[in-house]
Amino acid sequence: MTVGIWGKLGGAGIGLAIGGPIGGLVGGVAGHFLVDREGAIFGATPRDVVFTTGLVALAAKMAKSDGVVTPSEVEAFAKVIQVSERERPGVQRLFDLAKGTSAGFEAYARQMATAFRDEPALLEDVLDGLFHIAKADGAIHEAEERYLRAVAETFGFDDVAFRRIAARHVRLADDPYLVLDLDHEASDTEVKARHRALVMENHPDRAIARGVPPEAVTIATERLAAINAAYDRIAAERRLR
Repeated sequence: MTVGIWGKLGGAGIGLAIGGPIGGLVGGVAGHFLVDREGAIFGATPRDVVFTTGLVALAAKMAKSDGVVTPSEVEAFAKVIQVSERERPGVQRLFDLAKGTSAGFEAYARQMATAFRDEPALLEDVLDGLFHIAKADGAIHEAEERYLRAVAETFGFDDVAFRRIAARHVRLADDPYLVLDLDHEASDTEVKARHRALVMENHPDRAIARGVPPEAVTIATERLAAINAAYDRIAAERRLR
C-alpha cells in the first residue's frame, strides 16, 4: 500500500528546525502539505528535506533567471522530482513559492553548501538535477549557464569540476575523457578501471544511499547514462573489448 505523503503540515515545526531560507520555504507551505516521517518524499530526516526543498528552490530560481519556463523544462522537472499526480500540487506550490520569494538563489545555495559541506557528492547531485532541467529544451542558454556556474562556485566547485559536471550534459569540447575525469594519455587498463569504478559509484542505489530521495533517482540515472556513453565513445575509438 502506498503511503500518502502530502497533506497538511500541521505547523511549521520542521521549517523552524531547519532554519534559514529553506526552512522558511518549508514553513511557508505549512497547512498545505505534510511530511509523513515514515513515507515521505523527503525521507526520514531533515537532511533529505534540505536536499529536495533546496533542489526545488534552485530550479525555481533558475526558471526565473531567463524569464521563460518552457513545457519541456516543466516535464524535466517532473522527472527529477517524481511524485503522483495527486501529490504534484504540493510540489508545484513549493516551486511557485520559491520562484516568488524576494530571497535570491544565493541564499539557498549557501545553505545547501553549508548543510552538505562534508558530502560534495550530494551537491554534485543537485547540479546534475539543475543541468537536467536546463537542457530540456535542447540547449543551455547563456543566462542558465551563468546561473549554473554561480551555483557551482557557491558549492565550492572550481572551473575544472564545473566543466566535468557540464560535460555529462552538453558537449563542451566534445571530450568524453572529461566526463570520466581521465587524461587522454591514460592506458586502456586505466580507462576500463575508471569506468568500472564510476559505474559502481554512480549506480542509482548508491545515490539513494548517499541521501538522494528515491523520487529524484533520475539524477543518478542520467549521470550513469552519460558515463556509459562517454566510455562507449572512448572504447570505440580505442577498439577496446
